[in-house]
Amino acid sequence: MSKNILILSGSPRKGGTTDKLVAAFLEGAEASGKSATLYRTADLTIAGCLGCRCCMNDGGKCVQTDDMTAVLDAFRKADAVVFASPIYYFTVSAQLKLAIDRTYAVPSDKTQIKKSALLLTCGDSYGGAAEGAVVMYKRMLAYRGWEDAGIVLVPGIYRGNVDIDGREELKQARKLGQEI
Repeated sequence: MSKNILILSGSPRKGGTTDKLVAAFLEGAEASGKSATLYRTADLTIAGCLGCRCCMNDGGKCVQTDDMTAVLDAFRKADAVVFASPIYYFTVSAQLKLAIDRTYAVPSDKTQIKKSALLLTCGDSYGGAAEGAVVMYKRMLAYRGWEDAGIVLVPGIYRGNVDIDGREELKQARKLGQEI
């Protein structure tokens, strides 16, 4: 069971449906005695990966100095990581994708992460628009050798017009937080 969880949330809308989904996950994690650190990537200054691969020669240290430095430190110490995002144009938000790309700087053998989870909100009523994000997530798990702790997808949430409160998926997120 994971005890130190890193959550990277890519929603730029404070208090929106993705934030509520993350809050439910946190509630479950904290209720079961886990420590969780949340970074809202939209609130951070994160440059895109340069693809310079200097991190491969410098023990996982990125040459860029921005808010990702603290995130990468937390990434090294976490034993589970959770990615949360609204679906924007068939994948995770750009804000989250920047952070995901930059985690490349930390090779799998330089982190304690064993498990990962994915929390998504989606305007599409059946969730088909989220397929790209799910495929990316599963490929990342395979590449990193992480266990999939679970995916919670909340479809039918468009521009926040549909309230997430009372949805079954919030219960699923709480349970995932307890069990991860």
